[in-house]
Amino acid sequence: MNLLVTGGAGYIGTHTLVELTKAGHTFTVIDNFYNSKPQALKNVEQITGKPVRFFEGDLLDREFLASVFDLDKFDGVIHFAAFKAVGESVAKPIEYYNNNLTGTLNLLAEMKRCGVENLVYSSSATVYGEPETVPVTENFPTSATNPYGWTKWMSEQILQDVAKADPDFSVILLRYFNPVGAHESGLIGEDPNDIPNNLMPRIVSVAAGKIDHLDVFGNDYDTEDGTCLRDYIHVCDLAWGHCLAIEKLQHMKGVEIFNLGTGRGTSVNELIEGFERVNGVPVPHKVSERRPGDVPVVYADVEKSRRELGFEAKHTVDEMCRDAWKYYKNHTENN
Repeated sequence: MNLLVTGGAGYIGTHTLVELTKAGHTFTVIDNFYNSKPQALKNVEQITGKPVRFFEGDLLDREFLASVFDLDKFDGVIHFAAFKAVGESVAKPIEYYNNNLTGTLNLLAEMKRCGVENLVYSSSATVYGEPETVPVTENFPTSATNPYGWTKWMSEQILQDVAKADPDFSVILLRYFNPVGAHESGLIGEDPNDIPNNLMPRIVSVAAGKIDHLDVFGNDYDTEDGTCLRDYIHVCDLAWGHCLAIEKLQHMKGVEIFNLGTGRGTSVNELIEGFERVNGVPVPHKVSERRPGDVPVVYADVEKSRRELGFEAKHTVDEMCRDAWKYYKNHTENN
């Protein structure tokens, strides 16, 4: 398929470009570099050996967006572009609602104008709010606990309403669990612009000496080692899931929802210990008070993704830890 990829210079976007190239798809990327860098696309070109067709611009700029759609006939869209930091969304709710919702609405308007009827949407397990049981299936009740989560929830609702109104529109909502790791080349990976909030980037920052220690929020949960369990998925597995979704889109109408995770939980302690063992570097950490709202155990039910997409995460936790550290070292040495 010939695809438009919004936000394709970002963490998950760049890894997906690599997988799309391997699968034989062509694509055009748009990004405003709010939370990414031009070098990431150059590194994708280095990995794939092929040029990336790219236009810098913002989904809020309708004139820019129309100009890109007028350049080519796209068979479908993968929509990554969004502000994505939970803490920042609490501090800047207006900016988050405006960017994430208006951007999606503008994109849909251009798709409709140009007759583009296939969309893969980058959603998040955050739309499950605070699930009471595990594993989390796609038909669990949805809600959110912060503005970022609500923008994903609302965007999902918008897309479902559009599909209901237009029987030719096909959309797949991919709900990611916890993406970590990096491409094995060490050329692309997660590169937060500020102090990271997610666990793996914070582990990397501590190992690198940027932060003096890692806070482990609670060790008295009802889990095997007392720390919270989450479903960490290697970003390359996640990227491959988008290729499977593109294939699925060609044989369906309406809306389908898929979890992308491993189907198993890894504790905070397990991730720290795995990182130290695989990379041979210490990660100083200490136990702090529980954070309000932290759920002890969350992991995906991936049976639907396995059955209908043929998806199964292949990378181990050790590989996630190895690749995250390799990217950091390579990125530091070359910047």
